Amino acid sequence: MPDTAPPVFTHREILRIFSGVALAMLMAAMDQTIVATALPTMAGQFGGLDLLPWVVTAYLLASTATTPIYGKLSDLYGRKRVLQTAILLFLAGSVLCAAAQSMTQMIVFRGLQGLGGGGLMSLAFTIIGDVVAPRERGRYQGLIGGVFALASVAGPLIGGVFTETIGWHWIFLINLPLGAAALVMTHRALDRLPAGRTRPTIDIAGAALLAGAVTSLLVVATRGGSPGMGWTSPLCLGLAALGGALLILFLWHERRTEEPILPLHLFRLPVVAVANPVVAVSAMVLFAGIVFLPLHLQLVRDASATASGLLLLPLVLGMTLGAVGGGRLIARTGRYKVFPLVGLPLAGAMYLLLALMPGIAADGLWSILTLVPLGMGLGLVMPVMTVAVQNAVAQRDLGAATASVGFFRSLGGSIGVAVFGAVFHAAVSDRLEGAGLSGRAVLEHGAAALNGLPETARAGVVATLEQGFSALFLLAAALAVVSFALTLFLKELPLRSAARPGAKAPRTEAA
Repeated sequence: MPDTAPPVFTHREILRIFSGVALAMLMAAMDQTIVATALPTMAGQFGGLDLLPWVVTAYLLASTATTPIYGKLSDLYGRKRVLQTAILLFLAGSVLCAAAQSMTQMIVFRGLQGLGGGGLMSLAFTIIGDVVAPRERGRYQGLIGGVFALASVAGPLIGGVFTETIGWHWIFLINLPLGAAALVMTHRALDRLPAGRTRPTIDIAGAALLAGAVTSLLVVATRGGSPGMGWTSPLCLGLAALGGALLILFLWHERRTEEPILPLHLFRLPVVAVANPVVAVSAMVLFAGIVFLPLHLQLVRDASATASGLLLLPLVLGMTLGAVGGGRLIARTGRYKVFPLVGLPLAGAMYLLLALMPGIAADGLWSILTLVPLGMGLGLVMPVMTVAVQNAVAQRDLGAATASVGFFRSLGGSIGVAVFGAVFHAAVSDRLEGAGLSGRAVLEHGAAALNGLPETARAGVVATLEQGFSALFLLAAALAVVSFALTLFLKELPLRSAARPGAKAPRTEAA
């Protein structure tokens, strides 16, 4: 079936669309981190401390498993309908989370929220791909990268303030005005996008197999080794076997279906085959900063959740500068491969510095001199890979291809957090046993895990935690090198000046 040429948008229309999808993405990105600071308060109100990690895991599993499904559905049914459905699901989950009366209800409602969240970020990048030519796309996707960076750090900051002042319920209710604004802004702005295919066929079996495989394997990755789910326990081994079997069935099925959820022919394209592994490894490198740097500041530097969020502002600034500046340079030069080749070594060098001198993350000028370059290095990677993939695929596969990037980013981030947690646990647990602690308990409960320790024992525990974070940052530096090596194999295709081959270049109009 030939591609349908997308309409040409003016600069003003592009800004209107961008504002709406950026708001939708802001909700999803912020929700990945805003809940963490409220977890101890929720546990105190509901009990069920052993279920606490599942509040985060439920959202993670649902959003990661549905990301590629949303991409394909948007190709079949049109971006507007699918995006607005995702927003409504997300808002419904947010309202139910705010009204939850038990930890079990909270976990279920977070899963519902994740079902909506899985589409918000990937569809934001896809829609930008619909309305902006690849040559200019880096400008806008760089801005979206800046929104993601801001949300990653603003989440813990806002979560801490709300929890300490007006109550944890508001970390969910804040989504209502944001979501309502996103719905209003996208209602008319997306009308000119293609409505979808005439007789779409949904690959229900493929969606079910993929969701089952991803959920099973992510549960093993994120919860393996925890109490009741040891690495060699029947539950852990059974889930790993189930996930592997479902993944094999999924790949077999996708080769034989007419409209696969994740078209495997995309991975025969050299750009897609290299860019997605780069995204997965780079996401591991990214999450070492946005997840574990705040924890480092709280545990080792005794910073509050609010203060740790403020101390990470240099990282946000760097990521925004990298994403926006890189996008503008891509538009000016038409080249994109050089940016991750510069950014990844820069990020790796800063992680190495943090591994050797972890205390500088909270040390005034040194913090700025370390975290700004770290953020800039990370900001030069993700938007570039999205532009490269979108530039390499046909318009009919744009949603699925963009969602594959989002899927590998979520998968890499999830596995990265689990791997870093395992490294931290291995580095510190032997020395913490005397204080009745473990690395996993410290990661899950944060500074609350240190409450009640005698002052004489506390200093030794903090020194041990410092060594654990050093090992973690050293691994992040090594992974940056791995991602750099993979990027060397990325094929650089000329960036098109129109949204698709044969389409007219966009009209220009004053904003």
